[in-house]
Amino acid sequence: MTDTTITYDWQVSRLDCLPMAPEGADYVVTAHWRLVGTDAEFSGSVYGTCGFPVVQGEAFIPYADLTLDTVLGWCYANGVDKASAEAAVAQQIADAKNPPIVSPALPWQAAPVTDTPVEA
Repeated sequence: MTDTTITYDWQVSRLDCLPMAPEGADYVVTAHWRLVGTDAEFSGSVYGTCGFPVVQGEAFIPYADLTLDTVLGWCYANGVDKASAEAAVAQQIADAKNPPIVSPALPWQAAPVTDTPVEA
């Protein structure tokens, strides 16, 4: 249900690392990610974490050389379903526009009285 009027912003807010692994210092084992979607009026977001296995022999990228695209690529390759996350955010925005559940005033409570003057 990806809506083309929604702008999606994938973010990584934190990386958890092993201080020292056989491959090098600050070996990333978990990424904390967030997806924020906005349209002209509403926004929605999802948050998650993605763990990465420690695999010896992998092509190690030094921590200082990591990019957002690299880490998000790892997330997508390790279980984060990009399309499903974007669909969830799109659904949040759709629900904000047209709520599937509403809470009207209780029928046994009187409607609030306003002190509006009556024109003659």
